[in-house]
Amino acid sequence: VEAVTLFEVVSMGKRAMQSVVDDWVEAYKQDRNVALLDLINFFIQCSGCQGMVTAEMFQSLHKKDVMRKMTETFDEDNEDYPLIRTGPYWKKFKANFCEFIAVLVQQCQCSILYDSYLMDTVISLLTGLADSMVRAFRHTSTLAAMKLLTAVVSVQLNLDVNKHNAQRLYEVEKRRISGKRTNYRLDQLERKRKEYEQKLLEIQNMMNAIFKGTFLNRYRDVIPEIRATCIEEIGSWIKTYPDAFLNDSYLKYIGWMLYDKQAEVRLKCLLGLQGIYSRKELVSRMDLFTSRFKDRIVSMPLDKDHEVAVQAMKLLMLMSQNCEDVLSAEECETLYQFVYTTHRPLAVAAGEFLYKSLLSHEGDEEVQPKGGGKFGASTDQLKRLIRFFLESELHKHVAYLIDSLWDWAGKFLKDWECMTALLLKNAEEDGEALSDAHESALIEIILATVREAAEGHPPVGRGAAKKILSVKEKKIQLEDCTKITEHFIMVLPQLLAKYSTDAQKVANLLQIPQYYDLGVYSTGHLEKHLDALLREVKDIVAKHSDMSVLEASSRTYYILCREEIAIYNQVDRARTQLIDELMGQLNQLLGGFWQKEEGFCMDAGEISRMHSALRRIAAFHNAHDLTKWNLYDKTLKLLVFEMEHGSLPVLMILPALQCTYFSLLWQLAAVSENSPKETLFALRRELRHFSQICMCFLHHKGKDVREKAFMILCDWLLILSHQDSNNNEEAIGLLDYLPNTSLQEKLLLFIQEHVFIEEEEESKDLTEEEERKEESCKLDDLHKKRSLLAAYCKLIVYNVVEMTAAAEIYKYYVKTYNDFGDIIKETLSRTRHNNKIQSAKTLILCLQQLFQTHAESQDSSNGVDFSSASFTNMKELARRFSLTFGWDQVKSRESVAMIHKEGIEFAFQGATGVDGKCLPPNLSFLLIISEFSNKLLKPDKRLVYAYLQRYIAEPLPCKGEEWQPLIWYRNSLLA
Repeated sequence: VEAVTLFEVVSMGKRAMQSVVDDWVEAYKQDRNVALLDLINFFIQCSGCQGMVTAEMFQSLHKKDVMRKMTETFDEDNEDYPLIRTGPYWKKFKANFCEFIAVLVQQCQCSILYDSYLMDTVISLLTGLADSMVRAFRHTSTLAAMKLLTAVVSVQLNLDVNKHNAQRLYEVEKRRISGKRTNYRLDQLERKRKEYEQKLLEIQNMMNAIFKGTFLNRYRDVIPEIRATCIEEIGSWIKTYPDAFLNDSYLKYIGWMLYDKQAEVRLKCLLGLQGIYSRKELVSRMDLFTSRFKDRIVSMPLDKDHEVAVQAMKLLMLMSQNCEDVLSAEECETLYQFVYTTHRPLAVAAGEFLYKSLLSHEGDEEVQPKGGGKFGASTDQLKRLIRFFLESELHKHVAYLIDSLWDWAGKFLKDWECMTALLLKNAEEDGEALSDAHESALIEIILATVREAAEGHPPVGRGAAKKILSVKEKKIQLEDCTKITEHFIMVLPQLLAKYSTDAQKVANLLQIPQYYDLGVYSTGHLEKHLDALLREVKDIVAKHSDMSVLEASSRTYYILCREEIAIYNQVDRARTQLIDELMGQLNQLLGGFWQKEEGFCMDAGEISRMHSALRRIAAFHNAHDLTKWNLYDKTLKLLVFEMEHGSLPVLMILPALQCTYFSLLWQLAAVSENSPKETLFALRRELRHFSQICMCFLHHKGKDVREKAFMILCDWLLILSHQDSNNNEEAIGLLDYLPNTSLQEKLLLFIQEHVFIEEEEESKDLTEEEERKEESCKLDDLHKKRSLLAAYCKLIVYNVVEMTAAAEIYKYYVKTYNDFGDIIKETLSRTRHNNKIQSAKTLILCLQQLFQTHAESQDSSNGVDFSSASFTNMKELARRFSLTFGWDQVKSRESVAMIHKEGIEFAFQGATGVDGKCLPPNLSFLLIISEFSNKLLKPDKRLVYAYLQRYIAEPLPCKGEEWQPLIWYRNSLLA
């Protein structure tokens, strides 16, 4: 199809824009009215208007009348027009539209631009359209006017240069000729200069007309896209032609719009300012703007829109680089803290700011600190990083800090040679040895950098799921893994030897081997370094009883003990030797314990040694199968002794309980298709016996023992009820274990007593230090309670205990919302996903139980008090339950209908006679379920209303206040 109008040519993008414009210019020179009519209709059609301006309208009507006619033909209800349509076609159309305007001005600048007709008509039309009530006209014409002004600014810039050149030539020519002789060349240059001046004057008038007629009215338009267009273009004018636009009378508009409610507009302001602040020659003219709007820009990294926050941070970095002392030390400190934020692009921008401002000082390479050796610059940077990390007091976020700096400081963050050299340096060699806190921080930094290099993705909680690495990134990752392995295989044993007594440092260092490429040990013939590592780990296990260190040691053996790698036999021998020694110590201690008369009268030293031995075994039993050492019988004997006598210290019971649990788990994991029946029966007996012990310990005098037994029991029941046993159906049948009613009641009672009962607080006069400790204890206590509740809720979600048990938990939803609301809500959501109807019945059961408790506490002669605290709390709980159904009424249709059905039946329970003339005792329960009425679909409201009618006589027997709940409930269904 041959395109006939400008709109069709531009929207189809059939030819290069240059030739389209050239054709139009030729047409204008032939007949300017016809060509202008085509251009006017182009702008009208680009707005999505179907109307056409005819030649008669164009010649006879006033501009405002043309506008009115076009508005009348515009379908205002249709909010769709080319500029806001999505998809690649319309995106290209917008680009073509903008390009057309730019090329049009460029092609006309040598001829018809100054004919006092073309631009006057176009500017007049666009200004008129920009004042229209119709959004499509306003948006399209504002974009056109702004792009027109941008193009005119470029023309003015060229004219300025030409005028300047003509002036210089004129002056040179004038100096060249002597006396009063006239010169043709001089006259020619003078005429040229005046022509440029005249053109500049006309251009200036055009710019003023567009700026005052369109920009000043539209930069505050109600439509954010229009505001954003204005701000984007003013930023472009300032950068293109700073001599005319870089002054406060134009900058103020960008400053004001930094406060715009729409993120899109704020973003355009920041991007425009970045273009200005990135050029040092322009920054010197920004002093007034900077002092007026700096505080606003400094606050913008906290913007709720992520992209705005990121660009604000980038702008602040440019400001700090190019404006001297614009940001105070306090402001910089505040901005540096954004390296710890969870949104990665903002953290990376803050990382760049931190790196360029604090860590990367030019000249580091030249001015090396004394004694720095080959690591001078890196050492200096590292020390600055450690100092920053310690001063920021967010010690647990080192992984976030490293991730933020990774893109900018990757080179020095991968300088593990320098880091370890700094740790191994002696104070004698260099007076500037690191302090203990600095060493701890550096070890954390080493671990974080090793993790980032080896895993190749941000830490947990920052960014989406693991990203797919490109071929180049994969190559870098493999090279880094090899570099880590080759370096730390040799250095790690030395570091462990140096810090073997420091639990925190050792626990961190022992996490490094998980990132090794273990094949390097055999390919590089580095087995002697493996021996050194195993010796150090064994030494550490002997020295420490701290759980984090023991678990890290156990994990190290687990990582090195992979059957498929060449070093397996070497590590397995070392592991067996270590376990033999640990079991030997335990057997010796247990032997001494049982020899004493009934095992009593142990001194503190013996208890501590026994506790440490059991903890070491427990830490290793977690990751390694120690069944062949027959640990189960030894620890079970301790637990049985405690059940019978109740005299063992808690320090012994806890690890013994853990060891017994791990022993059974390993036995359970070993069940295969070929396991003989006798083995299964023996295991079944052991499982039942252990469950009995845990149940008994739920009433132990030690709180820690009670909680440990509860946690193990919950995990245990979950594992037993969902085991696979390698497709051995007989094993599943024998070992499957669902808790009986008695055990379910005990578990629920435990939760009520240990989680939901609040301990009374005594008012004490405490020092600030004591208050801090108490606050810390409360937080730990809350964390334990949350773990207990979550463990129990898992049993409900996975159908290990009956769903109705959740009713008791739901009662506390509002009361304990701040502490446990998220856990209870998730339980509610999961149970609803499992079984909608049963979940709804559990909710109504919860409300019924609360109502009965409330009714029993009231004076029966006075009826139910609707204003009492307990009734108000019930209504609030029902409202919260109602909110959990969300907005999708169709999805929750069956559940809500069930709540109403059960609620009505409960409300009329105990009513005497079918006619319902006697007041039912639970009638006020209808007030509670009325909270769910707004979740019913209209047809369902009619059904529920019909169901309600079965229970009541018409007309209502009594109009007294006691029947009010029924009237309110009926009204909620009829609404």
